[in-house]
Amino acid sequence: MKIGFIGLGNVGGKLAGSLLRNNFDLTVRDLDNNLLNEFKKKGAKISKTSKELAEKVDLIITCLPSPQICSQVVEGPDGILEGISNKKIWLEMSTTDEAEVIRLGKLVKDKGGIALDGPVSGGCHRAATGNIAIFVGGERNAFEKVLPILTCMGKKILHVGELGSASILKVITNYLASAHLATLGEAWTIAKKHDLDLKKTYEGIKISSGNSFVHETESQVILNGSYNINFTMDLVEKDMSLFNKLSKDKNIELEIAPFILDIFRDAKEKFSSRAWSSMVVKRLEDKYGINFREKGFPEEIVDNEPEEKGYEV
Repeated sequence: MKIGFIGLGNVGGKLAGSLLRNNFDLTVRDLDNNLLNEFKKKGAKISKTSKELAEKVDLIITCLPSPQICSQVVEGPDGILEGISNKKIWLEMSTTDEAEVIRLGKLVKDKGGIALDGPVSGGCHRAATGNIAIFVGGERNAFEKVLPILTCMGKKILHVGELGSASILKVITNYLASAHLATLGEAWTIAKKHDLDLKKTYEGIKISSGNSFVHETESQVILNGSYNINFTMDLVEKDMSLFNKLSKDKNIELEIAPFILDIFRDAKEKFSSRAWSSMVVKRLEDKYGINFREKGFPEEIVDNEPEEKGYEV
């Protein structure tokens, strides 16, 4: 199967890299010519437009920063829709609005194609090693067609349900991650102000009922002081806004999520939209004149698990 990949940013570039490592016939498209040249050197083909890419491949993957950008790539001039034909599959791997992926999926279907949403979860470090988790929504038979490809990009693959269901689940998981990150800022502040050994505090949380994936990863770069988690404030704001939209769609009055969104918006104003999202804890460091620095923690998270073939869960 010939594969096209549009969007070679942090996560997208690593997912596309996994496809190249596994010797797939890959064509790529991005606005950054430097990224395109890097992939060309590694053996990928280059397309000048999304339309051209869609015409040349069987599976079109998009991994883009926002629903708006994805819409432009799909239905804009020289977009994917102009190159879609019978039985070609569009796989949307961005974190996006489920209503929008359903809308675009109908346009793809009207052209004879098949639409799937397949957002990923687990961080850039796991995307780099092909050990990330992938949620997929859409027709079961289409999912089975792309499963061998997904198992080369991710470790644990979950077919969630109909088109759009995977995007809902991804937004839920990102909300939970953002909530724990905001609470970690308060937890580290209490620990610091009470003169706890921060290294032992890290280990204590890790072996306790308060542990989480967010603590095991993001607390490390917080304690290091780099805050480098390869995820930015504007992306948290986008994901949190999508979560709040899901609640409004069903007339659910949320209690906690609006406060967390306000915290991240305040951090974005203080540190910039492209600041690392883990810098949300720095609001409290600055407010109380403290820092959470501790020796022995890495500047950036690296996945030490060996790359292995993924599987459906």
